[in-house]
Amino acid sequence: MSKLSEQIADLTPQQRDLLVLLLGRKKREEAARSRIAPVSRSSDTFPLSFAQQRLWFLNQLQQDSAVYNVSGGVRMEGPLSVVALERALNEVVLRHEALRTTIRQIDGEPVQVVNSPHGFHLTKFDLRNVPQSQRETEAQLLLTIEARKVFNVEGGALFRATLLLLCEEEHILLLTLHHIISDGWSIGILVRELMELYEAFVHGRSSRLAQLAVQYVDFAAWHREWLQGEVLEKAVSYWKEKLAGAPSLLELPTDRPRPPSQGFAGARQPVVITPELTGSLRALGEQQNATLFMVLLAAFKVLLFRHARQEDIVVGIPIAGRNNPDLENVIGLFINMLAMRTDLSGNPTFRELLDRVRDTAVGAYEHQDLPFEKLVEVVQPERDTSYSPIFQVMFHLGNLGIPSFNLPGLTLTPLDTDTGTSKFDLTLDLAESPAGLKGSFDYSTELFDQVTVERLAERFQILLQAVIADPDAAISSLPLLSAAEEKRVVVELNEAAEAFLHAPCLHQIFEEQVAQTPQATAVTFEGESVSYADLNRRANQLAHRLIKLGVGPEVPVAICMERSLDLPIALLAVLKAGGAYVPLEPSYPGERLNFIIEEARAPVVLTQRAIAEEQSFANVHVISLDSDVDELATESTENPRTEVTDENLCYVIYTSGSTGQPKGAMLHHRGVRNRLLRGFTDYKLGSGDVVLHKTPLTFDVSVWEIFAPLLSGARLLIAKPGGHQDTAYQLELMAREKVTHVDYVPTMLEVLLEAEGLERCENLKIVTAAGEALTRELRDRFYSQTNAKLYNLYGPTEASLAVTYWVCEPDGEEWVIPIGRPMSNVKIYILDKQLQPVPIGVAGELHIGGVAP
Repeated sequence: MSKLSEQIADLTPQQRDLLVLLLGRKKREEAARSRIAPVSRSSDTFPLSFAQQRLWFLNQLQQDSAVYNVSGGVRMEGPLSVVALERALNEVVLRHEALRTTIRQIDGEPVQVVNSPHGFHLTKFDLRNVPQSQRETEAQLLLTIEARKVFNVEGGALFRATLLLLCEEEHILLLTLHHIISDGWSIGILVRELMELYEAFVHGRSSRLAQLAVQYVDFAAWHREWLQGEVLEKAVSYWKEKLAGAPSLLELPTDRPRPPSQGFAGARQPVVITPELTGSLRALGEQQNATLFMVLLAAFKVLLFRHARQEDIVVGIPIAGRNNPDLENVIGLFINMLAMRTDLSGNPTFRELLDRVRDTAVGAYEHQDLPFEKLVEVVQPERDTSYSPIFQVMFHLGNLGIPSFNLPGLTLTPLDTDTGTSKFDLTLDLAESPAGLKGSFDYSTELFDQVTVERLAERFQILLQAVIADPDAAISSLPLLSAAEEKRVVVELNEAAEAFLHAPCLHQIFEEQVAQTPQATAVTFEGESVSYADLNRRANQLAHRLIKLGVGPEVPVAICMERSLDLPIALLAVLKAGGAYVPLEPSYPGERLNFIIEEARAPVVLTQRAIAEEQSFANVHVISLDSDVDELATESTENPRTEVTDENLCYVIYTSGSTGQPKGAMLHHRGVRNRLLRGFTDYKLGSGDVVLHKTPLTFDVSVWEIFAPLLSGARLLIAKPGGHQDTAYQLELMAREKVTHVDYVPTMLEVLLEAEGLERCENLKIVTAAGEALTRELRDRFYSQTNAKLYNLYGPTEASLAVTYWVCEPDGEEWVIPIGRPMSNVKIYILDKQLQPVPIGVAGELHIGGVAP
């Protein structure tokens, strides 16, 4: 803790704002020892201040934007003397050189030009003849237009005033300045002096305002001379150390990708914090020897931490920059920006975080003299045109820019003006008032939707209340969700539930289908077909043989086969015997195959003669379906009866695992049945559908490709061995066999779309994409080439094929294709590290429940 921090820690609670006062007094004393002297007026051109220089450069990049407009409006009720108002405006312009300053380039360098006083023009709009029901709407439209009208920085006037005449005793005055000659404090000065002069002129008095000791150009010259040598070196040293290694970007979750070049279109979401809550926050600060500003900043950083999931957060803080008493009543650009960096690591309590924020704030205020433009120059952060340097989020707590006060016969009420811009990704701007804290979240509309910021504002309120309720809670556990939002993410998004009306296991559902459509074609392969009855008969014969070999519930059976008519027979036989199949890729090295067989403890391998001759299966009973036909034909054709239930294993698929060692994912009938029969209600197979099976058996997509049609009365079409690698073959097969449903990994779907022949697949109705992220570009390309419907599916191997789905629409506005909603009877939760539900739009870890596993 610094020496100044120790001093502040000894202050009494009643001196809650002494931090700011102490620092302000220190700066004033320093400034008093270095008085600002007026510069020579022998010329009308003067150098820009540091702040002006940076703003001029930025304005060159945004010449058609109102992002640097500063506006303030007042509604005036009562009899108004327009003559006195215009006279007062001219007097204010005469008093403040900044209001008649323009910018000009001389030899390529921008300079300030202070123009001679001349009659200031007050623009007037007479709305008294507009119907009263439309008058307010028309007034708001004009105010918006005037506030957003772009200034010509090079050579044009940088201050304008607009008066709207609503009726004889109601007017609105809008004052708009370019930021290069003004700041928020200046707007308050302008309105206050304008009203004091107006009152004097109405009563026939002359101005009583004290003459200004210095003007803005005097400050600009003094500041450039003062900020050198030891003063500059001390400030630079502090900030370089403070920001060393700071993250270049605060990655808040956005509704759209960040554009290549930062835009400044913005909107505003109001925020109101009640007097009661404001008082409680202030009292909490007093307990910790911190100001209300520090409490709010700490809470804001928690909000950012919980949304961006970053522990190192830099937020911009504007300060008035008027340390010299001679500058308090001068209009100009004095505001400076401080980079408040806070370490939120270690999951501190809010009290502990508040201590960190307090110490950071004290240090920052002690070294506030370095202009932000100089800070950027010396720190040299990683530059990117898509976001602002050092920080992208700002926080401000101040007083209301335009005070409410009354003149004899005239009542003035401040108006909120919106330029429709945002200088940063997000700004929380609050001001103290009798009604508590009032302000807004200003946000970039290129990044955020209104509903997103509405939620953010609501969560901030909830967070503040939680901080008061338990300031000793860890910042990661402070609640953010309203009851409505928590209900939505925990309950409402998981309400897709359907009962099961079929038998519990896959083979039993197949047997029911056989009874309904015994003569329908079940499987087609290379021109050969088998009916449902024949497929069931042959599978029963193999199942009875497996039972004799000891296969039953929870007993794994390895299947190492190429695609053929024998493949669905083998799969169904294992399930009918009560066992669980373990798919093996025939091209795997023998060592890997035998490792999986041994690790799974499979007593039987079902294969084909060519594979059995090539591979050496050790310590296991081998059945070659294509060479043991006569022997299997002697077995019973009746459906076996076993004790298997939907809680028993259905299959075990081995994945490579993170270390490369094969690991088995064990799936039960219950979850697989749910996916095949109750996945998502608007996607059902029927007797007229044809599903293409071309995925290797060791990938779980094959489970759907094979069993979904066989449980639904549809036809299973099996691609030839190696066919999954031949796009032309697949397209020809899909067109000839009138395939209606197919699944592709997005990478292979892209290859399919690049090939010729997709237009011939006229019967294609649904394509599902799974296994990789589906891009918006691929979705758009898909719909430009086919009339089929595209689904995006997601699900780990351990969770029964897929657990979520998203229906991709041709004109969908989403910029990232989501994994979608949970399937029927599946529960999906997005949780943080503390296993708490994260807010909508915030990243977290996916947790899967229900009947998916």
